Amino acid sequence: MEPHFYQVDVTWNSERKGIMCSPELNNASGSCIEVATPPDFPKGMPGIWSPEHLFTAAVSSCLMTTFLAIAENSKLTYTHFSCSSKGKLEQVDGKFMMSEVLLEPTLIITEERDRERAERVLQKSEAACLISNSVKSKITMIPKIIVQATSE
Repeated sequence: MEPHFYQVDVTWNSERKGIMCSPELNNASGSCIEVATPPDFPKGMPGIWSPEHLFTAAVSSCLMTTFLAIAENSKLTYTHFSCSSKGKLEQVDGKFMMSEVLLEPTLIITEERDRERAERVLQKSEAACLISNSVKSKITMIPKIIVQATSE
């Protein structure tokens, strides 16, 4: 496969914040994101996406998109997928780093007999996620699988 490239442009606009856009996305539809230093740091700003949030979001959303592809190929039937995630920022050897991302996916399936396959699909998804494979942070996944029969 040929390499793919994804362009993101960031422009500072005031204080400790800027705007992030991609020329590959439709900027007119509001796809630009305001980014800022998180409030944990001096002059940080609450309520605005930070690089730390975006890092955590990249890992979490990659798990979801990888899961969707693997579940489809595995013909796994499910009615819900969501993932709560937490990125851990700490100082290691005198440098700040995102040392761990905790992923807590919730998957709802309709048949108990699909539980083992659902667990395998989730594990394969975490192992195959290109973002997780690209970072040195520890990735921990604690899945929850719920069986909920559909009402007919």
